[in-house]
Amino acid sequence: MKENRRSFVKKVALSSLFLPFGLPTNLGLGAIPKERKLRVALVGLGRYATRLAQGIALSQHCEVAGIVTGTPSKIPKWREKYDISENSVYNYENFDEIINNKAIDVVYVVLPNGMHKEYAIRAARAGKHVIVEKPMAITAAECEEIIAECNKAGVQLAVGYRLHFEPFNMEMMRLGREKVYGPVRHVEAALGYNTSGIDRNDWHLNAKLSGGGCLQNLGVYCIQGARYVTGEEPIAVTAQLAPVIHKDVFTEVEESIHWQMEFPSGATATCSASSAYPFDRLLASADKGIFELSPAISYGPFQGRTRGSETKSFEFPMTHHQQVQMDEMAKYLLNDKPFPSHISGEEGLKDMKVIDAAYKAAKTGKRVEIV
Repeated sequence: MKENRRSFVKKVALSSLFLPFGLPTNLGLGAIPKERKLRVALVGLGRYATRLAQGIALSQHCEVAGIVTGTPSKIPKWREKYDISENSVYNYENFDEIINNKAIDVVYVVLPNGMHKEYAIRAARAGKHVIVEKPMAITAAECEEIIAECNKAGVQLAVGYRLHFEPFNMEMMRLGREKVYGPVRHVEAALGYNTSGIDRNDWHLNAKLSGGGCLQNLGVYCIQGARYVTGEEPIAVTAQLAPVIHKDVFTEVEESIHWQMEFPSGATATCSASSAYPFDRLLASADKGIFELSPAISYGPFQGRTRGSETKSFEFPMTHHQQVQMDEMAKYLLNDKPFPSHISGEEGLKDMKVIDAAYKAAKTGKRVEIV
């Protein structure tokens, strides 16, 4: 596997990371001068925005150029750390004035899920490109509204799928889509943490702000894993809510859920998400072998292996997920090229259709077809 690792490092050096569909992410894109940056405004300055800003600061092609926050006390620290102009600081009331700010190219919405639709649409109407953190919204209908408004405004829309640019997960995509071990017959994907000690005021516990519990927050990664390994879209879902362990905490949203997906080829997937107990795994079983990651979805360090005629370990460099994600996205916007479909709003809509179906299946106890 050392040669594979050298090959990957060379690809990184040449800025030609590969998409799940086998195409280089910068296919047909021109070189970007070092001094030219994608100027990003972050809407919401919570935990993930902090990690995202760190990645942007490390990136070659991006900079934090603006912030939107409802907490004035955060402003001085963010302005100093990222050298943000006073004219590029907004709150949620005056956010629409960003339409007059020519120093901002794209708005990255890092708010609670239930606020994604409003601020993505407001950003689009202000003429800014939009990146929305996953899940894209809290229902498929909301995703469709966002897509329609971005199309109407003539701006680009992407979802923050960091693992689409992460080498271990990209190898899982390649092995599945290229049928290296034959057709994939079954996928197992699971992500969970014990979050019972969470602040009771955390928005993840609020059904209106979150749209749901672990399925929205963690399960979307499992849906993604099954979809990008098989290269197929699920056609039906069954689901079961697990018994609640921490009943004093999870009063509005689900704590743990298990669901099963069917694909057109006959392939199946078994998935789990939990806010009560830990797991982190992505496994694919094909005709001639197995390939898997564990850890697979969180921040690792990832470990992967294949088991066919022989067992091999994955050997890839660890990356800063948000840095690579933002640099790859910047190549499109700075070259005025459309985002590839695998990170577009359409991708977010596909995930949300599965989530909608899983909630319905869990509630009714019936198999729900996805249309």
